[in-house]
Amino acid sequence: MRPCRRAAFGYAGATDDPRGVMQRGSNRLSAHRDDEMKQELQGLLRSGHPTRTEEWHDPEPYAEDDPEVAYGPVTPGRAPSRVAALQLELARVLGRTSFPAGPRELIGTLRERHAPDALVEPLERLPRTARYDSAHALAQAVADTTDAAQDGTESAPGQDT
Repeated sequence: MRPCRRAAFGYAGATDDPRGVMQRGSNRLSAHRDDEMKQELQGLLRSGHPTRTEEWHDPEPYAEDDPEVAYGPVTPGRAPSRVAALQLELARVLGRTSFPAGPRELIGTLRERHAPDALVEPLERLPRTARYDSAHALAQAVADTTDAAQDGTESAPGQDT
């Protein structure tokens, strides 16, 4: 049988717990003092009053003129418009350094950066002499051109195609 070592600094000697668990005793206070402190604080915690000593830590109570907060599920925001979604994709791929530029330079940049064809094809329908200063201006022009192309291909009411 090996001799028992002396307890290291900060540790009480290993003791047998009635439940069969070994306790190392690494806390600063004894179990008896823990129970005393729990008993002292129990009244404060159950009282429903703030337990902080500084008032500024406590949350402010509701005022009578505070707006009512809606309860229930939060409704999702509306989806971004087609122009906003296109602008986001163009800005993500092109970045700031691509502007100002014309459609040819922008198409070249999009192809260099491996943009999807669905993003490149609408730029091919833009006027070659136009210059765009931002992704927003480019997205607006693409949306306008796409809308004009769709309006031109639709048949007039009352006519069969």
